[in-house]
Amino acid sequence: MNWLAKLNGDPLPWLLEPDPANPGVRYFALRDLLDRPADAPEIRQAQADVMLTGPVRAILDAQEPDGHWSKPGAGYLKYTGTVWSVVFLAMFGADGRDPAVRRGCDYVLDHSRARAPYGGFSAMMELYPAGMVQCLGGNLCAALIDLGWRDDPRLIEALAWLARSITGEGIVPADEAPPRGTKSGEDEAVRYFKGGNSGPGFECAANSRKPCAWGAIKAMLALSKVPESARTPTVLAAIAQGVDFLLGRDPAMADYPTPDDRPPSRSWFQLGYPLGYVTDVLQNLEALIALGRGGDPRLSNALTWLLGKQDPAGRWKMEYTYNGKMWQDVEQKGEPSKWVTLRALRVLKQAA
Repeated sequence: MNWLAKLNGDPLPWLLEPDPANPGVRYFALRDLLDRPADAPEIRQAQADVMLTGPVRAILDAQEPDGHWSKPGAGYLKYTGTVWSVVFLAMFGADGRDPAVRRGCDYVLDHSRARAPYGGFSAMMELYPAGMVQCLGGNLCAALIDLGWRDDPRLIEALAWLARSITGEGIVPADEAPPRGTKSGEDEAVRYFKGGNSGPGFECAANSRKPCAWGAIKAMLALSKVPESARTPTVLAAIAQGVDFLLGRDPAMADYPTPDDRPPSRSWFQLGYPLGYVTDVLQNLEALIALGRGGDPRLSNALTWLLGKQDPAGRWKMEYTYNGKMWQDVEQKGEPSKWVTLRALRVLKQAA
């Protein structure tokens, strides 16, 4: 493992130790850093441990019998609603075969998608198409693929919308008025809305209708999980567009478009776990490397930045946290983080 030579120390024993507070770290380290096969006894035991203690157990203990969390419906409530509970279950390594996990995923697929012919995930309680944003769509599509729902027709529809929302295929601009004489409720065009994703190429109302890199990264992470053999021409076009956008600026600087041309958010440069709609330089690396761009020289500055953030023991700190907002706190802000270190090592291994 030559990539370990770039570290100030070897954090692998730390990540592999039993840790009832964060059992998912050991599971992912065995799988992603040591390449243990899925049927290896230690992998099977590690994932079984994930279901017993730590954040996955806390999330499942808060689930209602029908599969939702906090409040019935679309479930966007930050960060204990149904949407975020499912996203975090995947991030913490939950076993997608578990009946309670499956109930939660099934509930999201039935209650969090906008009406046909859209099919994308909406943040709005009434599931208006205007509530579809790529950060939400990317997070949920990625989580549901990780939890074993890739072949479900409802997820296939959501992935298709995610790709189309990027390319603009068959979608009417938000500012284009319906044909003259069209009465209220008769406009059947599939269109962008001034709220949510407001145009192709990652345009989003939350970013003053400019291309949003946070949404782009979440979308690219989701599409990277679609096997190459299953990528439609629209998915391939969306990936190409996303890679071009994210590599159009130096990922280490993260100087992507912002409202009122403000400087990049500080969140770009504060590493944490789990990640909600906010992103960071490391997640940009995760997305681009997952799409096969690990050898692109345009990533070199970001990789150098990442290596520069390790401590003398080869560990990374938790700098951004949702503690106090989730079903259970995860590690401690300002202290060395197993989760952030795991993220960093994955990227360094894949880039090597």
